[in-house]
Amino acid sequence: MKVDEFLLVQTPELWLAQAQGNIEILLMDHANCEKKAASTALNLMYRYVEYPDLLAQLSKLAREELRHFEQVLGFMKSRKIVYQQLSSSRYAGGLRQQVRTHEPARLIDLMLVSAIVEARSCERFGKLVAVLDPDLAEFYGSLLKSEQRHFECYLGFARKLSKHAIENRLRGLLEIEAELIVSKDSEFRFHSGLPTV
Repeated sequence: MKVDEFLLVQTPELWLAQAQGNIEILLMDHANCEKKAASTALNLMYRYVEYPDLLAQLSKLAREELRHFEQVLGFMKSRKIVYQQLSSSRYAGGLRQQVRTHEPARLIDLMLVSAIVEARSCERFGKLVAVLDPDLAEFYGSLLKSEQRHFECYLGFARKLSKHAIENRLRGLLEIEAELIVSKDSEFRFHSGLPTV
C-alpha cells in the first residue's frame, strides 16, 4: 500500500512553505527523528524478545535509521549548521498517548503508531523533493524506499500479531494523526502541523 493511500490527509502546502524557510530546523529535527526511530526499534527489540522475525527486521531498521541520522549530520556539517537541542513536537506524543497499556494491545498499538509515523515521514520526504534545493531534494528522494519499507514492516507485524482485525483501531489512530497534521502548531518541526502565522 502506498503511503498516500494509507494516510487520511496530505501535508499542507503551508507546511511546505514553512519548511523552505526553516532548513536549519528541518535538518536538526529530522536528525532527531532518525535518532528516535532507531531508539524505538531498539526498545522494541529489548522488550519483545519472543518474536525472532520481528527482532531481525527491527535490527535492520535501527541500522538504517542510524545511517540516515549520520547522513543528515553530514548535510548539517556541510552547511555549517550547529546541532542544537530542540523541543519535541506534539506529533509523536499525541500518537503515543493513544497506546494501550495492556498486552498484546500495547505491542499492536506501538506497531500501528510506528507505521503511521514512518508513513508520514515518507510522505513528507516525497513532498520536500519538489521544494528543496537539488542536493537536499536528491537526499530526501533517496530515503523514500526505506521509509516505505519501514512503514510496511510495522504495519505487517501489527496485522500478524493481532488475532482480530485491526482496521477500526488503525482508522482511529489515523484520524488522530490527521488532526495533528492539519491543526496549528506554534513551532515548526518535521512533523508539525500548520503554522500559526
